[in-house]
Amino acid sequence: MHDSARDVLTPSQLNTLARGLLEDSFPQVAVEGELCNVSRPASGHMYFTLKDARAQVRCALFRQKSQWLRFVPRDGMLVRARGRVTLYEARGDYQLILDTLEEAGEGALRRAFDALKARLQAEGLFEAERKRPLPVFPRRLGVITSPSGAAVRDVLSVLARRFPLLDVEVLPTLVQGVDAPAQLLRTLQRAGESGRYDVLLLTRGGGSLEDLWAFNDEALARAVAASPVPVVSAVGHETDFSLTDFAADLRAPTPSAAAELLTPDRADLLGRVRQLQRQIDTVQLRTLQTCAQRLDRAALRLQATRPQARLDALRQRQDAALRRLQAAHRQQLQQRQTRLQHAGAVLRAASPQRRLAQLHQRLDALQARPQAAVARRLQRDALHLRGLVRSLEAVSPLATIARGYSILQHDDGRIVRSTADAAPGDRLDARVGDGTLRVEVQ
Repeated sequence: MHDSARDVLTPSQLNTLARGLLEDSFPQVAVEGELCNVSRPASGHMYFTLKDARAQVRCALFRQKSQWLRFVPRDGMLVRARGRVTLYEARGDYQLILDTLEEAGEGALRRAFDALKARLQAEGLFEAERKRPLPVFPRRLGVITSPSGAAVRDVLSVLARRFPLLDVEVLPTLVQGVDAPAQLLRTLQRAGESGRYDVLLLTRGGGSLEDLWAFNDEALARAVAASPVPVVSAVGHETDFSLTDFAADLRAPTPSAAAELLTPDRADLLGRVRQLQRQIDTVQLRTLQTCAQRLDRAALRLQATRPQARLDALRQRQDAALRRLQAAHRQQLQQRQTRLQHAGAVLRAASPQRRLAQLHQRLDALQARPQAAVARRLQRDALHLRGLVRSLEAVSPLATIARGYSILQHDDGRIVRSTADAAPGDRLDARVGDGTLRVEVQ
């Protein structure tokens, strides 16, 4: 059978029909695949192939669209392309004419992360003013992580080495996968509401952005910021950042670093305790020395103000005065005897009887005068001494004791002046008028 002339198509006609069918059937499609054969000639257009394990398709991104790319396409990169299916009639090649090209996989996650981070930051969720200080000496720590991961082993090892007094509780939860954000959120909220913990640690080991994506959940980031208990976030390695890192009260670069930031070092604490002990010993020694000096001075004052001591001092003064008077009297007698001997020599030279009688009378008067003077002086001193004795007896505790009172003293001589000076069980000496009684405080 032969085709009629009108049923025969030229290649151009066939390609035109095929192009129309393709564009009508696929006005807009999104294709995700791996870039290969990327080229960008001087025209500014971009040509490449998208492929997967079993097929490939040619693509074109013209200059007016390619100038808005936010990344540099490279072979091997996973991308998501959007455009229309068409056919290049000149060569009969089936291809995609693209409107947009964006990174797929981690690139898409990164853009979502940046957008969510910018929005939460604009709300003030990451402001430094709302972050709380961590307790210097936490008593109980809640570690929200996978119980089988390397992160929890690192954390527990560092905590045991640095501060073994800390009570650590591992709160098991998923840290990766679709269900991980919800589990992390529930565990965090329950731990905060329980009131058991001084601080919470939200942590996991390193991984790709997709592995760590559970910690970029918006609800979890808001719960971290609203937690009634301070939260430390240590997700991944030092170069990894998550939204919980920004929302937490403290971000640690690694799980091990978080354990160090949460606890004081045992060696530093021991050194501080030893230093404080030395300071206490020094202060106690100085205080004891000061108290001993005050006690010595008080004992001296007490000794000096005792009535018996004052009486002894007055007696010593009286004896000294009597000795001075007797010495003066002897000196006067010697002087008078010398004058009398001189007068006698004169009399013997003159030998008048009358003169001799006068001299005898004068001698008798002179002998009587010093004795009278000594007697008057002794009488005045005796009166003064009796006055002093009466004054001392008026203020003497002995007189008070004689009226029926008593004085309580400790064994070391301290006087009990109030109830605060004695404790139950203390044995005291009660001094009364005719002796001392031994009493015990009840």
